[in-house]
Amino acid sequence: MATNSPTPGQLLKEWRQRRRLSQLALAAEAEISQRHLSFVESGRAMPSREMLLRLAEQLGVPLRERNRLMLAAGFAPAFGERGIDAPELGAVRGVIERLLASHAPYPALAVDRHWHLLLANRPLEALLDGIDAELLKPPVNVLRLTLHPRGLAPRIGNFREWRAHILERLTRQAETTADPVLASLSEELKGYPIPAGARPHLASASSRHGGIVVPLELVMPDGRVLSLLSTTTVFGTPLDVTLEELAIESFFPADAATQEALQQLAAASAG
Repeated sequence: MATNSPTPGQLLKEWRQRRRLSQLALAAEAEISQRHLSFVESGRAMPSREMLLRLAEQLGVPLRERNRLMLAAGFAPAFGERGIDAPELGAVRGVIERLLASHAPYPALAVDRHWHLLLANRPLEALLDGIDAELLKPPVNVLRLTLHPRGLAPRIGNFREWRAHILERLTRQAETTADPVLASLSEELKGYPIPAGARPHLASASSRHGGIVVPLELVMPDGRVLSLLSTTTVFGTPLDVTLEELAIESFFPADAATQEALQQLAAASAG
């Protein structure tokens, strides 16, 4: 039977072109001849497992796609993939839970490659009070929750600016990983309406922070405005697909008023 499954050479060529590298440049980085790389891409030569892994490393191919490359060449996957609740990841999950808990009274969460919520600390849960229950049904997509008109969108003071930041980041992530789900999510988010009364993008909140960072301005039900700066933490040397795709998003107060408000919210929640 005929098959449309790509060959390992075709997959390598796609990733090379996606990274905007010539055959000569990739061959030099991988310390092989351009001729041999050309033969591999065309299917005239079948690469070894070690060669595939070396080329994938030089191309920065995600672990999930490296496994696909291995399977296309007839090899077993090189990297495991376990759920975050798997016993083998118990120690890692414990680290994540401690990181999230220690970040209180500031919000923090862990997400997977498609921005589905895996874990969150109590301060973040407090900020989601009043959100449409449908958006909070698992699996909760954090980006959809943020920009959806029945989500946080009406409460984001600098919506146009924050929306542009999210879409730019998501587009870059989709291009880097070649993940069609992320590309589809990006198109979905672009279709969401702008909240009525959203201030123009030119009235940028980032100008109050030297123009070097985009804060999230979240208007609370009592009228207080939380100005939050975000950071992303990833595992440095993952050998598991799940771990490579996991990210911890942490928010910090951008001003003294926000710091005080978050401390008050944490105290009220604890009480």
